[in-house]
Amino acid sequence: MNNSKKLIVVPADSPTQIKGSPHLELLKKHAEVKVYADFPSTQAEKIRRVENADILINSRSSLHWSRDEFKSLPKLKMMSTCSVGTDGLDVDAAKEVGIIICNQPGTNAPFVSEHAIALMLAVAKRTSFYTAQLKSGVWFHVDGVYLAGKTLGIIGTGNIGKLTAEKAKALGLNVIAWTYNPNLDWSKSTGVEYVSLDELLKKSDVVSLHTRLSPDSEGLIGEKEIQLMKPGALLINVGRGPLIDTTAMVSALHSGHLGGAGLDVFDVEPLTKDHPIFDCENVVLTPHTADVVPEGVDVLNFGAVENVLAFLKGNPVNIVNP
Repeated sequence: MNNSKKLIVVPADSPTQIKGSPHLELLKKHAEVKVYADFPSTQAEKIRRVENADILINSRSSLHWSRDEFKSLPKLKMMSTCSVGTDGLDVDAAKEVGIIICNQPGTNAPFVSEHAIALMLAVAKRTSFYTAQLKSGVWFHVDGVYLAGKTLGIIGTGNIGKLTAEKAKALGLNVIAWTYNPNLDWSKSTGVEYVSLDELLKKSDVVSLHTRLSPDSEGLIGEKEIQLMKPGALLINVGRGPLIDTTAMVSALHSGHLGGAGLDVFDVEPLTKDHPIFDCENVVLTPHTADVVPEGVDVLNFGAVENVLAFLKGNPVNIVNP
């Protein structure tokens, strides 16, 4: 393949992830690379940035790509995400027009699982609530949650869910799980029992979401599921925002049926100033940054570049839509 004429475009590297990465510099030996540091202000500008691209690197998966957009890019042959998730991409439409989509399965699991544990601990110990109280001059306390001996319900046992379960067990929690595709060998080796979703919700003191977003999983945790949870239970989400019915979650937080929530992902991103989650007290919120640590960013940049290099060599890897 003649790579000298290939154009690789990063259409929206915001916040900065891959610009300046030594891994990206490696690509410049094989193709022309163009990086846009900001978001396109219009749909037309978005398409103009990529209309001549042979390959896209979707930094932070910040831009979504629709069927019509893929069809409007006849030169485009490959896209690599800087992430595991591909829910913002119409991968079937890409396949129809001959565009390979590649992701990075499992690479960010150590970082996201650690973040899930951090959210769980922060909500249990009411760190956000206490910080706000102290800043306002109030010295006050409410009961926190002692987690050792409590039950954590893991929803989704892919790479991130598994690592979260193992880290939680090390902290002394009992862990149960539900997933679409149970891994019985892992269950046997770790002692993490698979149960029905309803049983998990009823038994868990903390519920943590790690499953991918799909038409089947959207709204997986709604009003009915939240009402099955123990009064005062904690809800953690490092998967995708739409896995939870936000209205039902906010209502349960206000009523006290949910004792707190730790969220890295939301139904609307970025959050709007009037988002109802801001009116809830015992919540810990992070802006979809579970893997945004130097080690995590480097791993994702490396993976994206490796995907592109494999494609340029004619041996694409990590294909989502084969």
